Amino acid sequence: MTDAAGPAAGPLPPSGPSQRRRPEGLLLVALPVGLMAWLVIWPIISGVIRTVWRPNESGAFGVDVSTYVFFFSDGYSRANLGITLWTTLTCAALLLAICLPIAIYLRFTTGRLAGYVQALAIFPLFVPSIILAFAFIRVLGPNGMVDILLNSVGLPKIDTPYLSPWGPVIGLVWDNIPLTVLILLAGLGAVPNAAVEAARDVGARKWQVFWYIILPRIGNSILVALSFAVLGIFSAFTLPYILGPASPEMMGPFMQRTFRDLYDPLSALTQAVITFGFCIFFGLFYVRAVARNQGK
Repeated sequence: MTDAAGPAAGPLPPSGPSQRRRPEGLLLVALPVGLMAWLVIWPIISGVIRTVWRPNESGAFGVDVSTYVFFFSDGYSRANLGITLWTTLTCAALLLAICLPIAIYLRFTTGRLAGYVQALAIFPLFVPSIILAFAFIRVLGPNGMVDILLNSVGLPKIDTPYLSPWGPVIGLVWDNIPLTVLILLAGLGAVPNAAVEAARDVGARKWQVFWYIILPRIGNSILVALSFAVLGIFSAFTLPYILGPASPEMMGPFMQRTFRDLYDPLSALTQAVITFGFCIFFGLFYVRAVARNQGK
């Protein structure tokens, strides 16, 4: 008698402790992680060390936080930090008020008009900041286009926002509209049409649909959009430097002037570390939003 032959089977893959993980995945991320550590993380650590661990008059190294004490005790430095925080929070509020209705309109509307609205919302993405600043000056600056048009019909000139705290606000809001709209629009993709239609069928008003159906599903997207906007606005340089007042000034121009005009690199580095500290605080909201998405 011969034994019945069973189905042919190939060798089983190794399993258990004997199975070795291939290093290809780690090698793929090694280069970008190494570059980030070299170009971002190490300069941050080095900057913090250089501002708190310095030689004294006798040449011995020790902890010295005098530059931080001077920053928070100096009225002008505090005013610059205050105007930076005010500009950042004002821009964030205006971006949310402007971009959220646009994103909702684009999400639930189809047709040619919606396409034009989306094109206009994305258009600032392709305009360099320096060109935006020049256009701002030519339109809203002294003797700009608006002043010329008002003068032609016998109306008084406008109180121009150029070289005032509102100048950077207008420029930064315009510059950050595209990214904010795109992030909010991506978040609105998680809102099912069936839920909105069901709410309308039972008599829910528009604000009720927004508050109970849409808003709970896009909370993380709003947090991510505002985090990206706040981080970019807080460290902005070009638009505040060109459009903003000379005093008080935002932290970006303040650091540049301290380093280049006052020849004080240590104070400029201290200002950079303080700016980074505030950016970390705002960045925690983004990390929290990402962690919540991963936990779902």
